[in-house]
Order: sequence, then structure tokens, then C-alpha cells
Amino acid sequence: MKKLAFFLIASIPVLGCAQQIKYSINGSVGGSYNAPAKVYLEYRLKSKTIKDSVVLQNGKFHFAGSVDNADPISGFLVLNPKGTGPNTNDYKTVYLETGTITVTSPDSLSNAKVEGTKTNADNAEYDALMKPVNDAYDALQKKQDAATPEQQKSDDFAKENDKTEKAIEVQEADLNKKFINGHPGSYLSLNVLENFAYGADYVDIAPLYNNLSDAVKKTEAGKKFGERLPLLKAVAMGATAPEFAEADTSGKMVSLSSFRGKYVLIDFWASWCGPCRHENPNVVKAFNHYKGQNFTILGVSLDRSGAKDKWLAAIHKDGLAWTHVSDLKFWDSKAAALYAVRGIPQNFLLDPNGKIIAKNLRGEDLENKLEEIFGKI
Repeated sequence: MKKLAFFLIASIPVLGCAQQIKYSINGSVGGSYNAPAKVYLEYRLKSKTIKDSVVLQNGKFHFAGSVDNADPISGFLVLNPKGTGPNTNDYKTVYLETGTITVTSPDSLSNAKVEGTKTNADNAEYDALMKPVNDAYDALQKKQDAATPEQQKSDDFAKENDKTEKAIEVQEADLNKKFINGHPGSYLSLNVLENFAYGADYVDIAPLYNNLSDAVKKTEAGKKFGERLPLLKAVAMGATAPEFAEADTSGKMVSLSSFRGKYVLIDFWASWCGPCRHENPNVVKAFNHYKGQNFTILGVSLDRSGAKDKWLAAIHKDGLAWTHVSDLKFWDSKAAALYAVRGIPQNFLLDPNGKIIAKNLRGEDLENKLEEIFGKI
């Protein structure tokens, strides 16, 4: 499902001039939780994971601290009744920012209300807006989990699920646009815009960014997103795909321009990316169906340095019988940066002249597009 795509997660600055966050979190999750039950606080700061924990007393907990950072920080609160670590599914997103944050629930932490500061209030509003989408995704997942092995192998079952998922994605995109346009002065709108940009084209992304307040655009994240707009424009529908060259599995340099004259799918993926591996059978099916036509694939991996063996093993295991390249630089991949790729799987279909004619062809979409080009085979 689209919501399972792996993303490069980055902190996005908030409005304001303070250089230090001074936060206080007061929480209550019912009166039955006591030692050894713990609540854990985790967040990322400057590429490091920061962890803290407190023991629950009659269901209450408290965190307080200061962080040398001008921006609100997205983190998680995790409840573990056994106190054995932040390894349960009972969690809640919280934004660390200056002020007193209250977290209240009569039972599980996942059902808690998070209030008291602007970004958390905006996030609560966003969560409420997106509830129908999340409920729809959950229902689809339950349907897939409950399916028999025979149903799971059925093409009709897969097509029905694919159709349902696409409808949910359209609803998700519409609601994201609604939130961004309705909250031009919110830090959270930048975060939502980042998610929206994964499946959108420049013509839809640029107006949303331009509608943000000047104050939001002047934040560090606002400036960085603005700097990405030319890259997004360079890989917009109808643009000539930017040239790049990377080493293939044998170390030989392969350039994108060497594929001129063919329809080529640039497929960004990685061996560690679960959604990518889940999507690979669809890509293999399309490749095997149309490889006899004027079509091929160029796989670009975001695997890590020192993990070439895992990259090669995934290619072999998944039967990816096309050209593969990688600089093995993880999220610092030069090709990914050139194509403004912030989440995978992601792909771009080029015509024989190198023009981008489609993006993010998932499930049946790739085969349908190739059938549109080559006819039914």
C-alpha cells in the first residue's frame, strides 16, 4: 500500500526565533498502570536517536527537558506494560516544542489526545481529517490478511484490492491538499506537503508551496523545500529526464542516455525496502510481458555502503532480470537526489526521446500503461 512506502524522514523547522525547545509532557493513561510499566519517548535529532523513559505511577507519567533546536521535533511516546522497551504497538506521535503538552487517555496510549501546543493541536486536527483514509487502509489490510491462500493468488482479488487502494489514495491526496490550503501558516503543512509530493507532479506541488505563508517559507524546512522545487520541475511530466551514470553490479558505469531509443522505466528501490520488495513481482510481470518490445528497466538501488551482497541477493531472489545500478550511498544516492526522490518505491517511465511520460506506476498501472503504448500482447 502507498502508505507503507519508505521515506527519508527529516525534521522540519517551525515558525519562531527560539533556539531552544523547552518542553514538558504531562500524561495520563488510566489508573491501572504501575511499575514495571513504562512510557518511552523517542525522537531523532541531527541523525541521532534520542531515548528517554519513565515508570508509570497510577497511569501517570511526566517528561521534561530542553533541546538545542529551534524547530519542533516529531517523536513517539510508546507504552509497554512490562517495561521491556519501546517495542509495542501502543504508541502516539508527539511534537516536542516549547510549552506544556498534555497526553490523556482512559486506556491505551494510541487512543490518547495530545493537546497544549500549536503543532500538536494542528496534528490532532490533521489526524481527525485523515481518519476516514486510515480506517479505509486498515479495512483493506484486514481484508487481505483474512483472505485464503487461494484468494491471495487470484488475479481478480488482486485487481479488486488495487482498485480499492487507488480510490483511497485519491481521497488521501485530496484531503492533504485541503489541509495544506486551509493551514498556510502551519509548520505541519510542510510535513503534509512532503508526503503529498511523493505521489504528485510539480504542477500540483508548486501551487501548494506558493500558497504557504512567507513565515513558513522562511523556515529552514521551507527554504529547503523551495530549493527542491527546481528539481521537482526538472522531473515533471513532459520534461527530459536528467542524465546520470552509476556503476552496475559488476562495477561498470552505465548512463541513462545509453537507453535512448527505448521506453525505459527508472525504478528506485532498495533491498531493505519492504514495500519495494512487495511491488517487485508486479514489475517482473510487466517486464517479462513487454521485454520483447522496445521496453526495458533501469533499477536504481538506495542500498547502503557495504551492503552490496544484500543488493545482489535481492536482485537474484526477486528475479529482477534487467540492468541495475547503485552508488551504495543509501539516502545520499546522487541519482535519487537528482530526481528529488524522498520515498521508495518510486519510478519514472521515459519515452524513446528521454521524456517523462508517467510516474509511480504501481500494481497494474505499469502493465496498463505499457499496453496503452504497445497494444495488447
